[in-house]
Amino acid sequence: MDDLDRRLINRLQLGLPLVRNPWQALASELDSSSTELLHRLHELLCEGILTRFGPMFDIERLGGAFTLAALAVPEERFEEVAEQLHALPEVAHNYRREHAWNMWFVLACATEQDVTDTLQYIETLTGLPLLNLPKEETYHVGLYFPV
Repeated sequence: MDDLDRRLINRLQLGLPLVRNPWQALASELDSSSTELLHRLHELLCEGILTRFGPMFDIERLGGAFTLAALAVPEERFEEVAEQLHALPEVAHNYRREHAWNMWFVLACATEQDVTDTLQYIETLTGLPLLNLPKEETYHVGLYFPV
């Protein structure tokens, strides 16, 4: 990772410019070209330096529903259960935590009833009890990790 990669990552954490050609505007700011910046972004994603690049939607404002949930997965079944969750379109992402509830995931659905039905399906599919942690309050925390 060189200086331009670092500057690109730092700048992208602040969001894309809200203009007709955002990559052109970024290129001007970073003294590069839009083609080069897009190529570098692609490489950073392919190399796993960045794991995701995309918008964050407020699903509730769009009329949908979501929840955070967790499973206590025996270590010998961890990969199997992770793949089961990964196959479900309602699961936005899942990840390991160092805790008795070691697999956490975000579930996004069209309705609250769909959330309930999908959680029940996951319990049946995995044979594991599920911890449902619906949002009680929204907090907006601006994170910025300079590289």
